[in-house]
Amino acid sequence: MIAALRLFVLFAFLSTIAHAQWLNYPTPGVPRTPDGKANLAAPAPRAANGKPDLSGVWLHEPTPPAELKRLFGDHAGDVNVPGMEIETVSKYGINILVNFKPEEVQMRPGAAEIFRRRATGAESRSPCLPVGVPAAGFLSEPFKIVQSPRLTAVLYEDTHRQIYTDARMFPKEFAQPSWLGYSIGHWEGDTLLVETAGFNDKTWLDVSGHPHSEALRMSERYHRRDFGHMDVGMTFDDPQMYTKPFTVKVTFLLQPDSDIFEYFCDENEKDSAHAAPK
Repeated sequence: MIAALRLFVLFAFLSTIAHAQWLNYPTPGVPRTPDGKANLAAPAPRAANGKPDLSGVWLHEPTPPAELKRLFGDHAGDVNVPGMEIETVSKYGINILVNFKPEEVQMRPGAAEIFRRRATGAESRSPCLPVGVPAAGFLSEPFKIVQSPRLTAVLYEDTHRQIYTDARMFPKEFAQPSWLGYSIGHWEGDTLLVETAGFNDKTWLDVSGHPHSEALRMSERYHRRDFGHMDVGMTFDDPQMYTKPFTVKVTFLLQPDSDIFEYFCDENEKDSAHAAPK
């Protein structure tokens, strides 16, 4: 697992060094407690069509450092870099399969070989390319959701997703597989169901290097249970790489009075040369 933590350092240096956020701007429409703080326990807001409004800046609920050390060893706290301290990441960002026993979810031989090469440093992640999903949502940077009736956009600091909710279907085949895939969604009650396909195979599911193929299908269930908490279940089905689908469940926390700014790894980049695994 030490190799995985070193890879986390590499991801950290190739990602933002500090949160590029517009802090402490009072967001209009945010319910407040008497002391002026955002009331995160208030009811979830509703869009004009009556559906829950998922809009906002969100960050996953971080895994406590003590739990990370239990899962990944005492060295889990040795990889801190400014803006991406270990206490700001999710355990799933380090290892997407951390909750599963080996016999519960198994990699196929080809996937196991890819994982071995990445874990040993024989295959590295290309600098400044998109992190991809789900890893982009499990590291230190928040993301922003902008919801409209026919399209919901998920904005990361250096890329974006478009979730079409206009009743379209997937094409029979994807002529141009993409880094974050193609997403369509629909509402079931107060839950937004999203299906994503058409991935290329260039991103990693986590910083440990768990791979996926172009056959990956990702299913997500978004439920904003109150103003400050959004529960998301993610199911990954990739029969070319894994013997069965697997699901992880994550809670995302609203970052009130905040925002994200653009970030480009190539701009004045000087860190990756110092972050290579040893």
